[in-house]
Amino acid sequence: MNELLHLSARGMARAIREKKFSSLELIHAHIERIEAVNPKLNAVVQLSAERALAEARTADAQLVRGEIKGPLHGVPVTFKDAIETEGIISTGGTLGRRQFVPRADAEIVKRLRAAGAIVLGKTNCPELGWAWESDNLIYGRTSNPYNHALSPGGSSGGESAIIAAGGSPLGFGSDAGGSVRFPAHCCGIASIKPTSGRVPRTGHFPGPGGMLDALWQIGPLARNVEDLELALDIISGVDWRDAAIVPMPLGKSDHVDLKKLRVAFHTDNGIVAPEQEITEAVRKAAAALSEAGAFVEETLPPPISETYEIYRGLFCADGGAGLKEILKSAGTEQVHPLLQQALDLQQSHAMSISDFGSLMARWDKFRSAMLTFMKTYDAVLSPVCSFAGMMHGSTYDRLPSFSYTMTYNLTGWPAAVVRSGNSMEGLPIGVQVAARPWQEHLALAVARRIEEALGGWQAPQI
Repeated sequence: MNELLHLSARGMARAIREKKFSSLELIHAHIERIEAVNPKLNAVVQLSAERALAEARTADAQLVRGEIKGPLHGVPVTFKDAIETEGIISTGGTLGRRQFVPRADAEIVKRLRAAGAIVLGKTNCPELGWAWESDNLIYGRTSNPYNHALSPGGSSGGESAIIAAGGSPLGFGSDAGGSVRFPAHCCGIASIKPTSGRVPRTGHFPGPGGMLDALWQIGPLARNVEDLELALDIISGVDWRDAAIVPMPLGKSDHVDLKKLRVAFHTDNGIVAPEQEITEAVRKAAAALSEAGAFVEETLPPPISETYEIYRGLFCADGGAGLKEILKSAGTEQVHPLLQQALDLQQSHAMSISDFGSLMARWDKFRSAMLTFMKTYDAVLSPVCSFAGMMHGSTYDRLPSFSYTMTYNLTGWPAAVVRSGNSMEGLPIGVQVAARPWQEHLALAVARRIEEALGGWQAPQI
C-alpha cells in the first residue's frame, strides 16, 4: 500500500498545507487504491473520480495563492450511500432510487466541502440501512478486507471496509443500533455515534422523524481516533431544519485528565455472553485505562439486560407499516431478502396502542435508570458485539448479539469504538466506550488511550 494511505486524515491535511505532497497526488493515490481493492470488496459503489481530481487541482491552486478552505483542505472523504450527495447517485440501497441523483448535498456533506474535503465516492449499505451487514439488490454484498468470506458489518459496512483497506481516510455513516460501531469492530477501525441531537441528519435517506427519531445519529469512521474528533467538530451543530439538534458545545479530548476518570466495565451484558477473545479484549482495554491512572471497576448497569426487549419492541411496534410507507415513497416494489426478514419480524411482533404506550414508559424508566448509574461513572467500557466475524446473510440469525450497541441508541449517549485485539483467526476485535450525554470528547480521550496502548488499526493483507 502507498505510504500516503497510512496517514490519518489530519496528517494528510497537514502534509498538503506543508506542501509535502499535493491534493492531486493524494486523490490519485486513493483512486488507484480503490481500483485495486474494490473488485475484491465491492465497498465503493459510486466513484466520483473525475470530479474529485478536478476539485483537487482547484485545491492545489488555492493553496498556491495562500488560500486554505478549512481543516480538511484537499483531503478525500467518502459517504454511506444513504447520505445524499449532489450530482452523485444516492440510492439508500433500495431499487426505487436506483438512478436517484440528489440536487443538493446533505447538511454534513455541505459542511465537509466547506472545510475543504473532496468527495471521492459513495459506499455500500443494506437496503434502507436495515441490517448489520451490507448487501442490496442494486450493488450486491460487500466483503471484509481481512477475510472476503465474511461481511464488514453494517449498515455502514462499505465505509468500514474501504477505510480499513486504505481507500479512504475518513467516512461517514449512520447508526440506529450499532451501524457505525459494529462495522468498525469488524474492520478494526475507529468510529463514534455522537449524542442524540449533536449532528443534523438533513439529507439522509430515510430521513429523521417519527417515533424512532431519537435512536439514530450520523457519525464518522476513520483509522485513527484523532480523526473522529476533527470530523465531529466540522459536522456538529444546528442547521435549522433537523428539529432534534441542540446547540451544545463540543469539548476537547486533550483537556481530559484520565487520572480523574471513573470507568465501569463489563464483558457480559446478561443477554448474550461474548466469545472468550471478546472478553479478553475488553479486559486488556480496561487494564490500559487503569495503567493510565483511571479508576476502573467491573460492574454492570442494572437495567442493561432489558436492552434487547425494549429495542426490538420499538422497531417492531407498528408491524412494518412505517417501513412499507418508506418503500412506497421510494417507488420500491421488490426488496432484498434481509429487508424482507425485517418486515416479517416486525409483523410477528406488532403491538396494540396500549402495549406500545407501556413500552414507551418502560423505555423512559430504562433511560432514567441508566442515567442514575452514570452519576457514579464517567464512562462505560464493554464489548461491541458478542462475536468477531460476521457471516454474510446472518443478521437475523443472531439479533440479540447486537444488544451491546443497542443500549446506547436507547440512551442516546455517545459511544466510540476502537480496535483492542484480534481473534484466533486474525480478525479485528473492537471495544466500545460510552460516556455521559454530550461528553463525546471524554469517550474519544478514553478510546485514544486504548488505541495508544493496544495499537489500533492494522493494515489488512489485501
